[in-house]
Formats: sequence, structure tokens, C-alpha cells
Amino acid sequence: MAIEVTDANFEEIVLKSDKPVLVDFWAEWCGPCRMVGPVVKELADDYGDKAVVTKMDVDSNPATSVKFGIRNIPTILFFKNGEVVDKQVGAVPKTILASKLDALM
Repeated sequence: MAIEVTDANFEEIVLKSDKPVLVDFWAEWCGPCRMVGPVVKELADDYGDKAVVTKMDVDSNPATSVKFGIRNIPTILFFKNGEVVDKQVGAVPKTILASKLDALM
């Protein structure tokens, strides 16, 4: 299951992680986000303890969304050692997201 991150715990869970982190920026009203949601959950199961897979509701957590310049959703940011190292905007197949995570291992 993907971890729900918030403005309050983002630094602890994402920026301080010693593993690669995927953050899915989404919103309840976003159609493409609902398509990506199940893929993100599958990735969380697939990568288990090798990577941290998270979701952040942009409506409930505006500070982090603004900090990282999230203008379109779904946007998926990939972090390594607390830095953004890759980005994917829009709904894409699981294989693309998995290959981006694999590159960070």
C-alpha cells in the first residue's frame, strides 16, 4: 500500500529516506489520477522494502505542491537522497514508472 504523505510529514518520509522515493501528486477530482492510483499501489507492493512509494493529495497539502512546482496532476516525482532526480507528468503505463524506479536502485 502506498504511504499517504502530508505537508507535515513530507520531510521525514520523503526527503530523509535512505531509499528511492516515488511521490504521486494527485487529487480526488482528477480523472487521470484515478487511472494512475492503482498502478502506484501495485508499485508499492512490487517494490516493498526496496523503495518508498507515496501519494500526496495536492488539495490537502498545498505547501509541498507549491514548493515543487506541481501545476499539472497527476505528477510523479522521484527522489533519491532528498533530491528530485526524475519526473513524470500525466498517466503512463506501469512499465515506465517501474523503469524510472529501477534506474534509482
